[in-house]
Amino acid sequence: MAYPPAARPSPPRQPSVKVILASADVQRVVDRIAHQILEKTQGAANTVLLGIPTRGTPLARRLADRISTFEDVAVPVGVLDITLYRDDLRRQATRAIGPTELPSGGIDGKRVILVDDVLFSGRTVRAALDALNDVGRPASVQLAVLVDRGHRELPIRADYVGKNIPTSLAENVKVTFAETDGTDEVKLYGGPVANERPAE
Repeated sequence: MAYPPAARPSPPRQPSVKVILASADVQRVVDRIAHQILEKTQGAANTVLLGIPTRGTPLARRLADRISTFEDVAVPVGVLDITLYRDDLRRQATRAIGPTELPSGGIDGKRVILVDDVLFSGRTVRAALDALNDVGRPASVQLAVLVDRGHRELPIRADYVGKNIPTSLAENVKVTFAETDGTDEVKLYGGPVANERPAE
């Protein structure tokens, strides 16, 4: 008696990938955010940019560079490490603590703009606000992000958004910068991407 051949298992589906912003698009978006900051802050007076590692740091530096190009204004830039303030430390692998580098003039009494690549649940920003509270007392705090993908879990919104990208929870937004990854790009993956930190 002949038996039908055993069915071969289907190969695992690879997540679909869509380029949302190419290199030139990223530059245009950065320029737009820089213009928004200049307009909303009356020329970036008394303003400090603090990048949230990893990719918020190069974005903050780019924004400061573009603001200087557009208005010849030098905006101080710093780095705010949030590792010890995250609410997922117990569930995630050990994270290396990075440096917090404040501008020489500090942040007391200044308008601080937190800068990150992707706004998702809002938990990264909450951690940044806690970290900020321990290093100074700014006059006000704003938020600038390259991408807002929605799905907020906390009542947090960005003051400056480069691009809104509607997503499902199964999708993942990946931002790369030349400074950290060798290229400027924003991609939307159709499913979880291995070895990637969830964007928040």
